[in-house]
Amino acid sequence: MRFYPLVWILAISVAVSTNLIASEPVKLNEPLADYTKQRQSEFDQIPVSRRSELAELADQVRDAIAAGGQVNLHFICTHNSRRSHLAQIWATVAAADRGIEGVNTFSGGTEATAMNVRIVAALGRAGFDVATAASDVPNPRYDVRYSHAASPIVCFSKVYDQSPNPSAGYCAVMVCSDADANCPVVRGAATRLVIKYVDPKESDGTPQESDTYDERCAQVAREMLYAFSLLS
Repeated sequence: MRFYPLVWILAISVAVSTNLIASEPVKLNEPLADYTKQRQSEFDQIPVSRRSELAELADQVRDAIAAGGQVNLHFICTHNSRRSHLAQIWATVAAADRGIEGVNTFSGGTEATAMNVRIVAALGRAGFDVATAASDVPNPRYDVRYSHAASPIVCFSKVYDQSPNPSAGYCAVMVCSDADANCPVVRGAATRLVIKYVDPKESDGTPQESDTYDERCAQVAREMLYAFSLLS
């Protein structure tokens, strides 16, 4: 019987774990690819305390994929109108950009309203292709496309336990204070994290409106990209 040094065994284990989730990165559409690279160059803007929260998200992704081959990340805010959509979309892009397989993303609210048109506009300015079959209905469905090689993300407002959201075994990520306070227990969640974002709604109807939405989009992009960079 041959015995191998412990350090070899550890190295092999790490390699297997890394290969378990790695694939070829998805080619992002232009100009979204340039926008993404710009956000990645800004990781030094993320405060140390915030990096700790994002590292927890990365750990959840790593542990879930290692245990079962996939992770369901469910981003939750009050109305599923602004911040939860940004977080879902950018987590999807971050995983694709790093070639991390098995990441399923969802978003929901404690109540359903509509995906805010200002978020739709901010996503367009960032470089996403956003389309909808009907924008004159109370709760339109938007196809948000980030790559010609991937299916679009279908976005509309829904309660967090409404289909197509998962009913059990997911990681709930609370992205606003109200949802965090109003949902001390999230039905079906296996784990729960809190990564809060300031609501860009505060600038609605002001001259700063577009800038505020662009800033929030950039912040969420920067932070989701950072979290997933910890996995590769």
